Amino acid sequence: MRRPHKKINNITEDRVYNSKKVSQFINYIMLDGKKNTAEKIVYGAMDIIKDKEGVKEPLAIFEEALRQAGPELEVKSRRVGGANYQVPVPVKVERQLSLAMRWIIDSARSGKGSAMSERLAAELILASKGEGTAVTKKINTHKMAEANKAFAHFAW
Repeated sequence: MRRPHKKINNITEDRVYNSKKVSQFINYIMLDGKKNTAEKIVYGAMDIIKDKEGVKEPLAIFEEALRQAGPELEVKSRRVGGANYQVPVPVKVERQLSLAMRWIIDSARSGKGSAMSERLAAELILASKGEGTAVTKKINTHKMAEANKAFAHFAW
């Protein structure tokens, strides 16, 4: 019997940038249902990006950061004949986006000392340039997939 399809929630666009990705990002940052706080953090980070990078639209840097941090390949564990193999599989676009968002937020949260919006802005800027913790995590994921490509024939 097949697994039922995952119910996909319709995400409304955010009120400042009219972007579903920004709205989803706010939802990922939100803790304990405090959406206002999450919005302040994200919009504060966007303002910091505007100031630091001297751009009119910080959305372009945000989109580039998500593109740079999203992995194309990942490894999944498959059990074949009593042995577990790390099988490289391609990542769907939705999962690329959610992993990129999660990794950027995790790396921003791990930094201590300054405000969350400042750390988030710094991480987004680094990720858009192909640097930072989130991009390092993507590179490590790709290395794992590359190292285990001998088991790619187990993917089904």
